[in-house]
Amino acid sequence: MFSLVVQMQVRPGRREEFLAGISANAEASVRDEPGCLRFDVCAVEGEDHRFLLYELYADAEAFEAHKRAPHFAQWRTIAAEVLEGQVNTPGSLLVSHSAEVSR
Repeated sequence: MFSLVVQMQVRPGRREEFLAGISANAEASVRDEPGCLRFDVCAVEGEDHRFLLYELYADAEAFEAHKRAPHFAQWRTIAAEVLEGQVNTPGSLLVSHSAEVSR
């Protein structure tokens, strides 16, 4: 499985716009993309404008399909306005343990 950890720094005053945009992208990704298995958005404790994403895809091809999805294009338009910086770290899922809690 293909994994992606993304660190994002949001411009001051753009937090709510960021959260609305990334939430819509995450929801559509899991709902509309068969190869998107997980899309978590996490806040960094004590830092209102830093976030981490954890995305899990069936394989690298599923991630490439994600980048071609209409909702991803909408997100990229929002991201250009709200993000100061972004670092992507791709990888492979090796071990997983979960006690799922849906929120």
